[in-house]
Amino acid sequence: MAPPFDTALLRRWIDAAAERLTAARAEIDRVNVFPVADHDTGSNLLLTVRAAGSAPLDGGPARAAAALAAAAVRGARGNSGLIVSQLFRGVAEELASGTAAGASALLAGALRRAADLASRALSAPRTGTALTVLDAAATALAHATTHRGGAGTLPGAAGIAARAAREALARAAERPVELVRAGVVDAGGLGVVAVLDALVEALGGDPGPAPSPWCGPPPEHLPAAGAPVPQPVYEVTYRLADPGAAALAVLRARLGGLGDSVVVAGDGAGTVGVHVHTTEAGPAVEAGLSAGRPAAIRVEALPAAVPTRARAVLLMIESSGAGALARAAGGDVLVADPDPTVDEVRAAIRATGAAHVAVLPCAAHRRTLAETAAGQVRATAGDGGTDVVVVPTSSVPQGLAALAVHDPDRRASDDVVAMAEAAAATRTGGLQVAEAEALTWAGPCRPGEVLGLSDGEVVLIAPDLAVGALWLAHRMLTPGGELVTVLLGAAAEDALGERFAEDLRRRHPEVDVVLHRGEQGDYPLVLGVE
Repeated sequence: MAPPFDTALLRRWIDAAAERLTAARAEIDRVNVFPVADHDTGSNLLLTVRAAGSAPLDGGPARAAAALAAAAVRGARGNSGLIVSQLFRGVAEELASGTAAGASALLAGALRRAADLASRALSAPRTGTALTVLDAAATALAHATTHRGGAGTLPGAAGIAARAAREALARAAERPVELVRAGVVDAGGLGVVAVLDALVEALGGDPGPAPSPWCGPPPEHLPAAGAPVPQPVYEVTYRLADPGAAALAVLRARLGGLGDSVVVAGDGAGTVGVHVHTTEAGPAVEAGLSAGRPAAIRVEALPAAVPTRARAVLLMIESSGAGALARAAGGDVLVADPDPTVDEVRAAIRATGAAHVAVLPCAAHRRTLAETAAGQVRATAGDGGTDVVVVPTSSVPQGLAALAVHDPDRRASDDVVAMAEAAAATRTGGLQVAEAEALTWAGPCRPGEVLGLSDGEVVLIAPDLAVGALWLAHRMLTPGGELVTVLLGAAAEDALGERFAEDLRRRHPEVDVVLHRGEQGDYPLVLGVE
């Protein structure tokens, strides 16, 4: 008879996982180069599993598994630790549901729950990482359970999951190019394999030797790197009482605008673990305050960055939506709400990990700030001779336009000229709602009327946002234009942008219209015309 998924098995599993991670810790730390080369993933996973092992496993399997999951989330270290904590949460929730027909089906359901929970916890999942490894294990076991007449015994089911995880870990085609270039597998994925191998061992099986973290020398020709991964300065973690799905979605979005490696993972019992890598530790904690009362706050400086890439573009952007757009396009972002200090700009420049950095202030009043920080970086011998150039950009649309033409394979000086020309060729306008009676260049306005601004001056007054957007676009397109970029503010409804884009395409079929949620707080709608 197959062994039951009981409290004794949970204890054997967590103990075996701790032993395997103890043996593998140094090697996992060594190959931890993604998303940040801080070389601590093995240590973080071991600390997470040890925290889980400290939970009292009594009161029956469901209660014991819930205690294990809660302890794992409370003690999770790093984003990989939070991902692994969701594996234990998946087991706890599947046991509590009581819907699985047998232990093998329970494991299949637990792995699927864990993969889905981990995917939702990450703000920007990447293939070829721990999440891919966990998902592959869940998918393989689900397929065996439903399409091959069942997965057999629980040890057999665990073996299927562990082998699928190893295969996913080794697939070079799915790994981020940073890992391919370094010739290693994902450190977090290596940890997930160790935990699944531990389950096989706890069930009396032999998972075989630990997989190699090395993949040989990188290939002679690599695919384009795409969006480079920044190296932020701080790792910020804390815990919250679960404020609900809506509040967590807002928190995850805010943290995504502040940095990367964002994980917001719950234990299923009312506690949420939060993790982010960011240059802005204070705002990251303040984001937690908007969702509750952060506890167990940890702020750790990541290792000093050394040049890990030749070029980077750093944009100063106030809003989370526009910041996410810039990151997706390959830029690094310093959140400028409020305006950063010189020291913060300098830290963000160094945190890019690049030998040449183009800084885009995205506001006319921040140009002096950017120039001062850039000069300090260039003058500091400890910065390794980093070359920093400030590209004049007076708005977010200008910054995004400059970033769009950035070409890391072009000579740096030529690239800076191309970005400056793209920014200069972009006209910016926006809508604001009048709060009081005033006299403007376009005439008197009353509260509630919509003001259309172009290059900082009021050029029209409209009865509502929809009309104002269309009038402003017509005015900005008078000198010509091929592309209109629309950034919707935090208070603007999607329908406003969709109606505007439809009307503009009908009246100006020669113009391409691109609509994004910028989430800026000062302008319900911002336009960029190129």
